[in-house]
Amino acid sequence: MAFTVNSSHFKYATHLAAGVKGKRVLISGAGKDGGLGQSFALAAGLNGAESVAVHFHSSYDDGLDLVEFLKSQGVNAFPLQADVTNMGDLWATRTYVIDKMGGIPNLVICNSGLTERGYSFGRSLREVDGESPAMRRARVRQAFINNLNETRVVLDTKIDGFMAMTHLWSGEAVYANEPLQIVYISSRQSIDPGASVPGYAVANWAVLQLPQVLAVNLGKSAGLVTAYSVMYPFVRTGMTNEYAENPKVFGRWQPRMLETYEAAEAFMQLLALPAEETNQGMFEVLVEEDASKGEKGVKVTWKQVKFNVSEDTLASTPPLTFG
Repeated sequence: MAFTVNSSHFKYATHLAAGVKGKRVLISGAGKDGGLGQSFALAAGLNGAESVAVHFHSSYDDGLDLVEFLKSQGVNAFPLQADVTNMGDLWATRTYVIDKMGGIPNLVICNSGLTERGYSFGRSLREVDGESPAMRRARVRQAFINNLNETRVVLDTKIDGFMAMTHLWSGEAVYANEPLQIVYISSRQSIDPGASVPGYAVANWAVLQLPQVLAVNLGKSAGLVTAYSVMYPFVRTGMTNEYAENPKVFGRWQPRMLETYEAAEAFMQLLALPAEETNQGMFEVLVEEDASKGEKGVKVTWKQVKFNVSEDTLASTPPLTFG
């Protein structure tokens, strides 16, 4: 069975459960065992959500096992398989989700995402001793194609996928005149990029703009659909587990990686806040050492991030005048 997490870690106090209790919750990218999306699905399902849609694309083995576990706990959970970058595929899920939930989702957590395996963006491959010019050209060309194809998938999944999920369910909420909250899962690397994962950094930066772009487009209906983004540092998942003991990778932000259940509990704390307090916000998870909790002890807090845009006249360019 591809369900290995300890579910007892995902049952929280009443005040933390308030953000999901009685809600119809859809989580994209929730299929992977040990993943962040799975932790959100468990947190919602085991803390009183009315229904939980477990979305996945290719991780169907893990996703179906998660659904079966949630159902065994009395949760109205169901699988939702779709490619979020395929608009026809995603649109086809609309009626299915509404039928299974008995209504449109109240909470949509956009979590789908991938990352590159790593390459030096803007730099060519290193030379290999004894390699002929023809061999080098062939090797560099293939690396160029492979790297950028991988980046394109990362960008499509995060940007196109989140845009499509937003457009679909916000449109349904406005039509039904029912409130909806959308949360976009981003990364600390969106504002402090790391090396070797350019598509991941760029895609997560784009995610930060979605709440504001959505509100502008909704106009008078902006009060019906609230949205905000969350920036996580390193969380131990299938994508990051190989770096979990390498402080050179995660040490710039935190004393150790967060476990998924810790990340989910922190998320529940934010979800429990009133929607008007979090709407349009960008929130960052801070992880600091807490020696009172032992060698691996950490303290997790939230910080609200604000971009202060300034515009200054470029003195070295005199004005141009036109008649």
